[in-house]
Amino acid sequence: MAHYNTLFHQLLQLVPRHHFENIVNNLCGDRYIKSFSCWNQLTTLLYAQVSGKDSLRDIVNGMGVNASKLYHLGLKKIRRSTLSDANTKRPHKIYEELFYKVLGRCKSITPKHKFKFKNPLYSLDATFIQLCLTSFPWAKYSKTKGAIKLHYGFDHSGDIPDFLVVTNAKKHDSTVIKKNMTITPDSIYCFDRGYVDFLLFSKLHKAKAFFVTRAKKGMSYKITGQHTETLKKGILSDEVIQLNNDKYETPLRLIRYYDHETDKLFEFLTNNFKLAPYTITQIYKARWQIEAFFKWIKQNLKIKSFLGTTENAVMTQIWVAMCYYLLLAYIKYQTKYAHSLFYLHRIIKDTLLARLTIIDLLRGSPAKLNKAKSEEFQYDFF
Repeated sequence: MAHYNTLFHQLLQLVPRHHFENIVNNLCGDRYIKSFSCWNQLTTLLYAQVSGKDSLRDIVNGMGVNASKLYHLGLKKIRRSTLSDANTKRPHKIYEELFYKVLGRCKSITPKHKFKFKNPLYSLDATFIQLCLTSFPWAKYSKTKGAIKLHYGFDHSGDIPDFLVVTNAKKHDSTVIKKNMTITPDSIYCFDRGYVDFLLFSKLHKAKAFFVTRAKKGMSYKITGQHTETLKKGILSDEVIQLNNDKYETPLRLIRYYDHETDKLFEFLTNNFKLAPYTITQIYKARWQIEAFFKWIKQNLKIKSFLGTTENAVMTQIWVAMCYYLLLAYIKYQTKYAHSLFYLHRIIKDTLLARLTIIDLLRGSPAKLNKAKSEEFQYDFF
């Protein structure tokens, strides 16, 4: 079978190469480069992400052993110093812009969220990536700790990131969101109490978007009316309130909800007066999906251990990792793959350099996949 039929080659074909080359040209990524281009760098880092390589040595050795399968990709023998220099010097903005190009493709095929309402639904949250202060002094968070923070907008249609901003760990969540988020009118944004900021409320409301969050303890307000007369499903009250401040002067809904499963009382704030109060509670409950997303990327992508210690190297690795996540999502939704992203990632990892099509991969039984890997090994060995 021809060399170009490796699964890895087909994965790379999903990357919008023309857009990538335009990005590289605009950012002068390949200026003064003789052999190891930005495309070669992307190919190498994607190989490291999928195969789970932890170090430059592992990457170079792995690609050296599989040189016959990677030659058709334009990759010659790679030195650790060459890859290290590329990660340090090539602008990480290249891979950030690539992320948004791939994201645009994903958004065109993702399924709708589970709720009956038609409004787009997003959750906002952030997660820390701990770094050793000695190795990453630029990421100083406290006297003894280093960290960066990944701020996400999570799209519940397809369970994919809507945007990503990487900052130092000292940046406050709401400050980053107010500065970087593009608000879509008629959308619903859900976030926890860490984002309760009356200026953020005002920005969302003026953009004709909705928000759902939990009320902060001790919040000063006055009740101006009852919104819902009939209460059920654990809803204790649904009131119209007015905040006692001049930063947000528009009426809000305050919904008190008793969760029988956890035996806890919750208070929710929203500027949406159309949806049923129980729907509001379930919107907030759906926030757990972004927590599951954080857990998945930390367990399955290489964003906790890094190939370089410079800020640019770290950012490059994070953006390439997120591009890979989007490629997995694209394959899943384009092929209507029934299983989880975790299982899809595992079978791609196990058969990355095998000579079979993506369709064969997704339809193949474990026995057939094992046979394909065995035949591939024998073919290369002999």
